[in-house]
Amino acid sequence: MRIDQTTIREILARTDIGTFIGTYVQLRKRGRDLVGLCPFHGEKSPSFHVHPDSGYFKCFGCQKGGDVIKFVMELEGLPFPEAARVLARRAGVELAEEDPAAARVRGEKEQIHAVNELAASFYHRTLRLGAGAENARAYVAKRGLRQETVDAFKIGYAPDTWNALVAELQSNGMDLAIAEKAYLIKARSGGNGYYDFYRDRLMIPTYATTGECIAFGGRSLDGQEPKYLNTGATPVYTKGRGLYALNVARRSAVDREALVVVEGYLDCIALHEAGFTNAVASLGTAFTPEQATELRKYSERIFVCFDADTAGSNATAKSIDTLGAAGCVAFIVQLPPGEDPDTFVRTNGAPAFQKKLDDALPWIQFKLDREISTILAKRLPPAQAAQTAETLVSALPRVEWDKWRVYVAGKLGLAIDDLRANRFVNNPANFAPRIGGGAGMVRHVAPTAEPPSVDREILAALVDEPALVAEFAPLIPSDVFTDERYREIYRSLCAAAATLVTASDVYAVLGDDRDAVERVVALQKTDRSSQIRFPDSPARRAYLERVVERLTEDDLERRFRELDARIDAAFASGAAISTEDRDEHRKLSTDRESRKRKRLGTR
Repeated sequence: MRIDQTTIREILARTDIGTFIGTYVQLRKRGRDLVGLCPFHGEKSPSFHVHPDSGYFKCFGCQKGGDVIKFVMELEGLPFPEAARVLARRAGVELAEEDPAAARVRGEKEQIHAVNELAASFYHRTLRLGAGAENARAYVAKRGLRQETVDAFKIGYAPDTWNALVAELQSNGMDLAIAEKAYLIKARSGGNGYYDFYRDRLMIPTYATTGECIAFGGRSLDGQEPKYLNTGATPVYTKGRGLYALNVARRSAVDREALVVVEGYLDCIALHEAGFTNAVASLGTAFTPEQATELRKYSERIFVCFDADTAGSNATAKSIDTLGAAGCVAFIVQLPPGEDPDTFVRTNGAPAFQKKLDDALPWIQFKLDREISTILAKRLPPAQAAQTAETLVSALPRVEWDKWRVYVAGKLGLAIDDLRANRFVNNPANFAPRIGGGAGMVRHVAPTAEPPSVDREILAALVDEPALVAEFAPLIPSDVFTDERYREIYRSLCAAAATLVTASDVYAVLGDDRDAVERVVALQKTDRSSQIRFPDSPARRAYLERVVERLTEDDLERRFRELDARIDAAFASGAAISTEDRDEHRKLSTDRESRKRKRLGTR
C-alpha cells in the first residue's frame, strides 16, 4: 500500500517528534536538541539526538536516523505503511491511499488484529454483564482486582459453550477462516463448521506496543489443565518475542527509569493494581534474546521478580546472561519461599514490595550466592574452595575483583589472600611456553583470531575519553596493534585527533564503516556496562601511560641488544669500538639496571 505525500506531510506536521520519542526514551534538553540513551543499541553515555526544529533523530553510536515514521519503523520493526498508520491513528489523520482499491482490501495481519479486537471486546463484555459468568466475576473479586483494572487490561470471560464466539464473529461479518488462524476458533472434523477454542476461561488479551490486540491467554477457573491456554504462533504473534503489558509499562519506564519483569499475566496485573505500572510479564520461565532487546529499548535497569521456587531461581539465573548480552543491568528481587509477586503484594501491600525492589540484589551478587551455596554444599577442602572461588571472581569484570573477593572470602570463611594466590594458578598463560626473543611487548606476538587484549584496551580507553587521542598519538605508534582492523581504527582516530572530544566525534570519524563502528560499539558494551576496565579518567590515563612506559622499555631493550651484539662482533674481529657506541652502551646499561630496580622496588 502506498500513501500519498500530502498525507505523509500531514502526519509529520501533526506529530511532535520530541514529545513522541519522549514516550519511549528519557530525553534531556541540550541546546536546541534533546539527548538520551539510544533505544536501538546499548550505551552508557547518550549519543541519541532528537532535533525538534528539523523533525528528525540521529544516533551517533549506531548511526540510525530519520523522521518520526522511521523511528516507529526501527523501534517496532514495522514496514513504512504500518508505521505511518500507527502515527496517523495517533494524530487523527485519515489515510488517503493512492490506490482506492487498496483501501477496500485489508491484509491478513490487519484482519487478525480486527478479529482479535472484536473477540477481546466480546469476552470483556461477557465478564461484566453476561449470564453464566458469575464464577469468573467471583474469581476476579477474589484476586482483589478493581473494576478499573479489569477495564484497563480488558480482562474478559469465554463462556462455557461451544459456539458463543463463533456466533459473535458471524453476526459481525468476520471471516471465520481468519479467526481460526488467530487461534480463536477451530474447524470441526469433517469441515462441518467451527467451535470456540476458549471455553469457561478468564481471558487476558495481549497488546502490541502499537496498540493492536495480538494474542490471548485463557486462565482456567476450575483447575482444569492446562492452567493457561495460550495463542499459538500466528502472523501477528510469536511466543518469546513480545512481553505482556509492555504497551502500558513503557510509558512508566521512562519516568521510573526501570522495568519490573515477572512471569505471568496475573502477577503483572497485580503489580499494576498496586501502583507498579512499570511491570511486564515474560509469559514464560526464561527470557529470550528478542525479549531482552525489546526491554532495552525502554530501560537499561531491569528488576527480575520470578517465583520464589527452584524453577524461578533457575529461570532468573538464565535471564541474567540474556539481559546482560542485550546491554541491560539486572537486579534480582527476592521473595519469601512459596510466594509469587501476586500473592506477595496482595498479602503484604505495595510498601512491602517497594522494599523488596529497594533491596534487590545486583546480578553479580545473585550469581555468586548461587555458586557459593554449591561450594558449601559440596564441603570442598579450603584449598579447593579457594581455587573455585577465585575462578568465580576472575570471571567477573576486573574492576569488581577486589570488592567481590572480600564478599566471597567472607561467605566461605577464607582469607582474601587465599583467593588472590590462586589467580596465578588459575591463569593458563602463566604456564604457557615462552616466546623467544626476549621481553617484547604484544606487538611482537603473532596475531590471533581473537584480537589481543591490549588492542581492545587501548581503544576502549581512547573511546571512553577521545580527548586523550591527541596526547597519546605521538607516543603510541600504530604498529602496537597486532590486529589490522583495530590498527586502522586507531589510525583513523589519530588522523582526526584534534577534533575528538566526545564519543559522538569518534563515530563521526568512522562514518559509514560499519565494521569499525560495530567494533567500537562492542568495546563500549564490554567496557562501559558492568564490565568497566577504566571507571574514570585517571584510570584510563594511568593505563595508557603504562603502555607508553612498556613501549619505551621495549625500544631501549631492543637498542641495547643491537648495540651489545655489534660491540661483541667488533671485539671478535679486533675492530675498534667507537666512543659513541661505548657511551651509549654504558648509558643504556645503567638505564636498564635502574628500571629493573624500580620494578623490584629496590634502590
